[in-house]
Amino acid sequence: MRGRSSSSTPQRPGARRFAGVLLAFLIVWAAPVAADDIAPVSSQAARDRAQIDSTVAAMPPPVDEAPVLYVIGVAGDGTEDVFRNEVRFLEDGVAPRLGASARTLALINHADSLDTVPRPLATRENLRHALHAIAPKLRADDLLLLYLTMHGAPDHHLGVVWPPHVDETLAPKELRALLDGAGIGPRIIVVSACYAGGFIPALRAPDTLVITAAAADRPSFGCGSESTITFFGHAWLLDGLNRDRDFTAAYRDAVRAIARREAALGYTPSRPQIDIGKRMRPRLARWLATLPPAAPARYPYPVD
Repeated sequence: MRGRSSSSTPQRPGARRFAGVLLAFLIVWAAPVAADDIAPVSSQAARDRAQIDSTVAAMPPPVDEAPVLYVIGVAGDGTEDVFRNEVRFLEDGVAPRLGASARTLALINHADSLDTVPRPLATRENLRHALHAIAPKLRADDLLLLYLTMHGAPDHHLGVVWPPHVDETLAPKELRALLDGAGIGPRIIVVSACYAGGFIPALRAPDTLVITAAAADRPSFGCGSESTITFFGHAWLLDGLNRDRDFTAAYRDAVRAIARREAALGYTPSRPQIDIGKRMRPRLARWLATLPPAAPARYPYPVD
């Protein structure tokens, strides 16, 4: 009671213990709490981070001064197999043709990623973690290819979804911030999605090549539950890079092939886009000159 000293009314030992426990609880409750204590990392997120770290740690260092390519593939929409298909092909077929078989990381939203073919899920946080993990390995002349395939919206947000595990979007400025925040240098960014041309203004830079499956105001085609590969994936990732490992030459081939296919089907032209920074052509030429001959990559799924 207020006004009495602690010596005026003796307390029983049990009461003293209770008061001590209550005081300790109040101190802990009132103290600042770290975010990790409030929301512990889920087992799935921890598993994903561990997979990213182990994959990147296993990437071998370059054997000489020649530039090398690192590859990250992101299959953002887990509701359709087509996006998983393309990133698996990037990982197993395209990357070896580009000399990057041991320097490739795939983030895939799909049931296979949980057990059949374990891969980290495609989330903004996992992409951020992957970029920060790979960045220290990149030397000044090395290149990063980031291939994103998923649905896109007219407001230029990519759908990074796989209910109930993932429900996010990725906007152009967010992607640029992730790349710059990790300290990624020369980069090739390929966005295979509807309205993907809306990513170009935010990603444009002297050491950046951006290729998109469609203009900012146009959808692209070939996604859906019945598709095994998108129109752009077929034309650029498969046929284009099998003809020529020069990303820009493969793009030119892809533009012609997509235009013919869309015209034959009566579709509104998707108009793929390209933007190449002023320092990228010589960088790409130096890298291309290091590639030994390689057999064409075979797509592991049926192709229409």
